[in-house]
Amino acid sequence: MDAFTRFTNQTQGRDRFFRATQYTCMLLRYLLESKPGKDKVVLKLKKLESNVSTGRKWFRLGNVVHAVQATEQSIRASDPVPRVCLTLANLNRVVYFICDTIIWAKSVGLTSGINKEKWQMRAARHYYYFLVMSLIRDLYEVSLQMGRVAHDRAEREKSSQDPVGYHVVDEETEWLQSLLLLLFQSLRRHPPLLLDTVKNFCDILIPLNQLGIYKSNAGIIGLGGLVSSVAGIITVVYPQMKLKIR
Repeated sequence: MDAFTRFTNQTQGRDRFFRATQYTCMLLRYLLESKPGKDKVVLKLKKLESNVSTGRKWFRLGNVVHAVQATEQSIRASDPVPRVCLTLANLNRVVYFICDTIIWAKSVGLTSGINKEKWQMRAARHYYYFLVMSLIRDLYEVSLQMGRVAHDRAEREKSSQDPVGYHVVDEETEWLQSLLLLLFQSLRRHPPLLLDTVKNFCDILIPLNQLGIYKSNAGIIGLGGLVSSVAGIITVVYPQMKLKIR
């Protein structure tokens, strides 16, 4: 209960909760649309999804400042690859939140003469760039982890009393199985990296669909958004599960 209270007291925590609700509604709406006699339920889910999406914009109004602070932190990263990837990612995130604020201002009638659809596409484009750079950073971290696991395995085999044994890599036809096993062991040893990779991969489905790069149905978008939101909730409730900047 204490963890839940701390979670809901945070703006980021409330946003994650509302985001999970929004994409749950989208997923349920997609699943029920083809069912006969579910028109009223689908309509209610659609209204709830729209209201939650609008409400979330209030929580994001101050995120430009957080994105600028994240950019300053990423510039100080010791490893050059995460430093470049995260700095570019966070710069695009700053622009995304600026676009999002302009869209919100247009929606509530604070500004006029703004092409809402045009700004939505701009926001989606910068959100896409942010996620691409974040995924590149994740892939780099995964490659480092796989290298460490492979090195540890080689050290164990070298110190083993019985050097003759079965190794997946001995079979050329099973190289993919060996690679996937190495990937699984690497992510299992580093849960924050697994969460961050899953979150970014699920999130990127949204701008891909908005930009027309890869069209998905509402069910896939809803499921991806829900999984990403749950991963985000975990990192808010358990800060140690958030991928650290090295």
